[in-house]
Amino acid sequence: MFNGFDIIVVGAGHAGCEAAHACSQLGSKVLLITQNLNAIAQLSCNPAIGGVAKGQIVKEIDALGGCSAIVTDANTMQFRMLNRSKGPAMWSPRAQVDNVTFCLCWRQTLERQPGLQLWQDEVVDIMVDSSGRVEGVRTRLGLEFHSKAVILTNGTFLNGRIHVGEVNFEGGRIGEESSRGLSDKMSELGFEVKQLKTGTPMRVEARSIDFSRLQEQKGDEAPEQFSFFAERKSPLEQRSCFLAYTSEKVHDILRTGFAFSPMFQGRIKGVGPRYCPSIEDKIERFADKERHQLFIEPESRHTDLYYINGFSSSLPLEVQYKALRNIEGFENAIIQKPGYAIEYDYFPPTQLRDTLETKLVEGLYFAGQINGTTGYEEAASQGLVAGINAHLKIKEKDPFVLKRSESYIGVLIDDLITKGVDEPYRMFTSRAEYRILLRQDNADQRLTPISHALGLASDEMMRKVERKKENTERIVRFIKTNNALPEEVNGYLKSMDSAQISQKTKLSSLLVRPQVRLEELRRCVPYLDKELNRTDKDIAGQVSQCAEVLVKYESYIQKEQEIVDKLSHFENLVIRDDFDYHALKSLSFEAREKLSKIRPKTIGQAGRISGVSPADISVLIVFISR
Repeated sequence: MFNGFDIIVVGAGHAGCEAAHACSQLGSKVLLITQNLNAIAQLSCNPAIGGVAKGQIVKEIDALGGCSAIVTDANTMQFRMLNRSKGPAMWSPRAQVDNVTFCLCWRQTLERQPGLQLWQDEVVDIMVDSSGRVEGVRTRLGLEFHSKAVILTNGTFLNGRIHVGEVNFEGGRIGEESSRGLSDKMSELGFEVKQLKTGTPMRVEARSIDFSRLQEQKGDEAPEQFSFFAERKSPLEQRSCFLAYTSEKVHDILRTGFAFSPMFQGRIKGVGPRYCPSIEDKIERFADKERHQLFIEPESRHTDLYYINGFSSSLPLEVQYKALRNIEGFENAIIQKPGYAIEYDYFPPTQLRDTLETKLVEGLYFAGQINGTTGYEEAASQGLVAGINAHLKIKEKDPFVLKRSESYIGVLIDDLITKGVDEPYRMFTSRAEYRILLRQDNADQRLTPISHALGLASDEMMRKVERKKENTERIVRFIKTNNALPEEVNGYLKSMDSAQISQKTKLSSLLVRPQVRLEELRRCVPYLDKELNRTDKDIAGQVSQCAEVLVKYESYIQKEQEIVDKLSHFENLVIRDDFDYHALKSLSFEAREKLSKIRPKTIGQAGRISGVSPADISVLIVFISR
């Protein structure tokens, strides 16, 4: 039953699910070990997938052949494309998902995957041979599982401790045990272990909320989907979210709990997420704010719970309860699950290679929150990359590494291994230098050819990408070479407060105007509508969106691509693994120390390491170029 595994994946969160699926899909025999088979891909915090930059990551996972987008689309309760009022580099898909069926769908996906076996147990030790290569794992049940590679995706469970006011106890999530002992074993192997903190808000019964006093937030009228390849099977029946606000009175009530706060009293040592702070952290850091916005989001179609997004707290339960009941619409609120903070161990990711393999132990990979990230999307993308590389490693094939200019996933991993983290890492569009190239609409064209060459993306997926590319190029050519007449478009232009035309004008000249949209323009110009209708229905929406972006933002895209091409030489200038930085005395002392520790693969990576100056990089370039 337990013989002959190629790869063992530890943990079945979002990272573990993508890792196990990718390994087995590529042909490895995989064992996925998790403490609780009923909590696979649990949405521990916000019951939503995507958001700013995170949505782009999910689209990239889909383009590479992962499952996050497909599972999300199958369980969506509301879809919104964020930042539509801004340029396409900022457009970010986000879906509110059913927390009950999402987990079940992921489990079914894994159970149906050939070559993948599930086992409920707790891993307590990593077996390493005398040469420093991983051999397998030992579990709480006293079993030994042997494999050629191991991927750790333990999330917040390593020495996890939950805090609610002055009450604290061991746990990986509330109601679930933490994982004890494995961190100590990793420390014995030489790994640096640190702590971080995260938190989650309370869950409230829907029947106790007065929604008439809240601001309704509906989904998009024409909802899209995450996956490029799998069509949604039935029309989406969307559920509304709602907006609520705190007040000065609520803040004053929360302040009464500060004396008992584990965060303010120093009982929590780990650093929390800067960009998703607890409510007590918000009112402390932003004391001038009279109120804070809260997003009231449904947990599932099958339960009566709502998630109070923006109200994360580790204050005593009685303080949380009193403060909640002073928010308009929540005067009679009933809590089913309290807000809490959780402190957990992680391994600083500068201990990893760009494949997410550890530098200390060959064949051992880390992915997800144990690398210091926060968010399901960041975790899932790391799991996918670790899974692909573990398979390639045991097959003695070249590693899979994405560049910063190719994907948000490439930016994420490069940031982690070169800069490290001192707080939970969250992806933003601002972290990507080339974000006009890394749009959510073109992730398939950027990444599916790479994945297809690896054998992960199917032939069918690749054919769909090729059809999309051919049709997009056709539409772009049509827009650039055909004209619109004044009598066709002036009514539309006037309604959009855009200057009317007095003679026939290129469609492309109209489309570059900020107010003008392709879908609206086609209604005015019959031959444009006819040309767009030539596109196959299964890709028509994707093609229209891509074509509009390519025409409207052509100059920006070209300029950014020129920068990528110009810098690519130095970005990809390889540094030998055994390069002796200490022998290069013209480097600053700090640079020698940092470069020797992190061991960057390329000059580009070296330049992003904190403490390595442009002068140090110039020295390296001169020396390596010789």
